[in-house]
Amino acid sequence: MKLEKLKDKIPIELYEILVAENISELRQAQVKAIKAGLLENKNLLICTPTASGKTLIAEMAFVKSILNREGKCVYIVPLKALASEKYNEFRRKYDNKEANRELFRVALSIGDFDKTDSYLERYDLLLVTPEKIDSLIRHHAPWLKEVRTVIIDEIHLLNDADRGPTLEIIITMMKMMLKKIHIIGLSATIGNPKELAEWLNAELVEDDWRPVKLEKGIYHDGKVEMYE
Repeated sequence: MKLEKLKDKIPIELYEILVAENISELRQAQVKAIKAGLLENKNLLICTPTASGKTLIAEMAFVKSILNREGKCVYIVPLKALASEKYNEFRRKYDNKEANRELFRVALSIGDFDKTDSYLERYDLLLVTPEKIDSLIRHHAPWLKEVRTVIIDEIHLLNDADRGPTLEIIITMMKMMLKKIHIIGLSATIGNPKELAEWLNAELVEDDWRPVKLEKGIYHDGKVEMYE
């Protein structure tokens, strides 16, 4: 799908940024997500390979929500390093004074788990770890009621023995707290995607396209023998 076809469906500011980023055509997973109701605030579980375009799916959801004044976005990532990486990327694209791109305010909150961080009320897109958002929920951060979109990166970690229970509780609590919540789950590998999509009350979007072909082989005695 050519990006131009979305010009009237996404905020013009997002369209112009994507054009500036040399994006002229959407990838298969992105097209499937749009057809599944991404821009109509449908809950989606995106299960596609690494580098297939999952982040842009999330961006289309939260930028539309924020710029249309539907509500804030909480973007949950499992690791502090990954949260920082996403924060820098989104600051460059959407909260960059030097590039004259100040569409909304982006915050990173991965620190002290015993604070309500009231300053976050002034921000629109919040990058957090599961442990941090869990703390904010338990401390009844008042601005949480303004959240509309929740992005859960690496959602397959629900199956992780250590971090899975916390993530499950977070999702359950936010579904109870926010009646109009828009959930986007992202993962490259999910063992039970249909069951997880059903639990999230989400449409399942699957695709096997990847930008670089995945090949398998066996390394032995200094040589790699590739599978046919």
